[in-house]
Amino acid sequence: MTVDNQIPQQNRPRSSWIPGIFAGVLLTVIALAALLWFTAGVGIFHLMGFLRGGGTRIGVDQPTVVRQIQQLQRLETVGYTMDKIITGERDNPYLPKFLVSDRLLLMVHGEVIAGVNLGTLKPSDVVVSGHDVSIHIPATEVFSTRIDNAKTRVYSRDTGVFSSPDPNLESEVRAEAERQLLQAALQDGVLKSAEQNARSTVTSMLKGLGFNQVEIR
Repeated sequence: MTVDNQIPQQNRPRSSWIPGIFAGVLLTVIALAALLWFTAGVGIFHLMGFLRGGGTRIGVDQPTVVRQIQQLQRLETVGYTMDKIITGERDNPYLPKFLVSDRLLLMVHGEVIAGVNLGTLKPSDVVVSGHDVSIHIPATEVFSTRIDNAKTRVYSRDTGVFSSPDPNLESEVRAEAERQLLQAALQDGVLKSAEQNARSTVTSMLKGLGFNQVEIR
């Protein structure tokens, strides 16, 4: 009679590996939840951006633009200077000049200032459309024509034997110098230069406010 000496194999209780499976499933669920939350969050963010129109909104309306530009007031955009000798003379058509003449040479230094008076800008001159703005700026003008007294002097003065200096002659020469200074500045295109500089200044200011496209009319 044969006796089987094999010892019966004992099965491991199932309760020992159930917690491990549960922990794995729990971690997987947490990871999936985190992924879904992140994905949904990004989607909502893009959706909100789309609903807002995308990009950054410009919080500058038409009245604000008008006020900002008007604050520039008289925008001096160009200065024109000139050095010139101007002649003034008094004489008598019936007597020789060496007897009764009065001749003055004035070395003049003058300046012409031109620009745009943006204080006259009207609300109808500004059109705001989203990120774009169109503005009609006033015409350029000459603000001032002046003689620099510190740099202007009498170059020479000659009077006849029987003449005395005319006190009004120098004032008349100065007035003529201002007229010639203005004429020379206009001929050299001072108003055109003032307009170009005004366009550049206003464009830079409006782009600084956040506008992408600026049209100057």
